[in-house]
Amino acid sequence: MPKTEAFDNHLKEYEEWFDGNRYVYLSELEAVGQLLPKTGRGIEVGIGSGLFAGPLGIKEGCDPSAEMRSKAEKRGLKVKECVAENLPYEDNSVDYALMVTTICFVDDPQKTFKEINRVLKPGGSVVVAFVDKDSPVGRIYLENKEKSMFYKEATFFSTKELLDLLQNAGFKTEKTIQTVFGMLHEISEVQHPKEGHNEGSFVVIKGVKTGIPQT
Repeated sequence: MPKTEAFDNHLKEYEEWFDGNRYVYLSELEAVGQLLPKTGRGIEVGIGSGLFAGPLGIKEGCDPSAEMRSKAEKRGLKVKECVAENLPYEDNSVDYALMVTTICFVDDPQKTFKEINRVLKPGGSVVVAFVDKDSPVGRIYLENKEKSMFYKEATFFSTKELLDLLQNAGFKTEKTIQTVFGMLHEISEVQHPKEGHNEGSFVVIKGVKTGIPQT
């Protein structure tokens, strides 16, 4: 079952988080934008209300939440209903796919990455952005998970866990960068991303489709 209840019922609070943490959001946008291809057909899997797709120039995507899809459509985006494990796109039809803090809400992350591999053209890219569970912010999210409106049903991952899942799904890691250094309430300016991981709480991985997923 897709984990949509919080997103269907609390769209206003979701959007307000990004307003209240403006410099965190802008730092995340910059990091994702650095690894996102500049040309080709791109989709966002878990497009939400379009807060990343719109500014990053992605014009289409899919999401299981009706409220989120409606908001994204109002922002001029082309949105389909989906779960990440069963994407409504044809084989080898997409140049790149983006996922931002979506992998923690899917039921089957390995199947999700294999499905993204299916819809990507040969040599296509996947860009996965997430809060690393071993980071300062990730540890706080884990500790307070049961009290969180949005993260109660989330499963958090380390960077290594996602790198392994991507490799098993037929992707070669091209680059990993990080941002959000320090606690969220301390960030009062846009932070520029650094290569690697283990320092920043928000990590972005770019993988390139190189083969068929392992069975």
